[in-house]
Amino acid sequence: MDDTRNEETASDGGAAANNNFDEVADLSPEAQVAALEAKVAEQQDRLLRALAEAENTRRRTQREREEATKYAVAGFAKDLLSAADNLHRALGSLPEAEVGDERTRSLLAGVAATERELLSVFERHGIRRIDPMGERFDHNFHQAIFEAERRDKPAGTIIEVLQPGYVLHDRLLRPAMVGVAKPPAKEEEPL
Repeated sequence: MDDTRNEETASDGGAAANNNFDEVADLSPEAQVAALEAKVAEQQDRLLRALAEAENTRRRTQREREEATKYAVAGFAKDLLSAADNLHRALGSLPEAEVGDERTRSLLAGVAATERELLSVFERHGIRRIDPMGERFDHNFHQAIFEAERRDKPAGTIIEVLQPGYVLHDRLLRPAMVGVAKPPAKEEEPL
């Protein structure tokens, strides 16, 4: 009984194909050629669209793979930024002019060497420090922490860097935290 159903299903599929063929067969030869050419053009269009979609998918996958490789260290790099900040703070906490004994001087030299090495490793892997002192404020790379009136600096100029920022290739890892100059308040004229 199952065999009978399979034969009926197969014959129904064949009948649908035969119906399409019969429709074309009922037409004049010129009309048959035109109908078949239209079907070929439609199938060719579908094939070209499928090929274009496959190529777009391949390109998108390639681009995503390249970006994943390029920016894979972003999380690890963000975690190391605090270590770089701490090394910088350690060096700034005791100016070299105030160092009295040789042990402290060699300790500071070791911390400075460690910071230089860490920054060198950052550079080799595409991580660059942003230290924008005196530059124009850019909201893409800087985070304004405060504004202060300054007569000697144009408005929007960075007057203090509280924490340097970092960029991985062309992506921001952490914005530089800065203070920005603003124009002085206009003094009211006496009446």
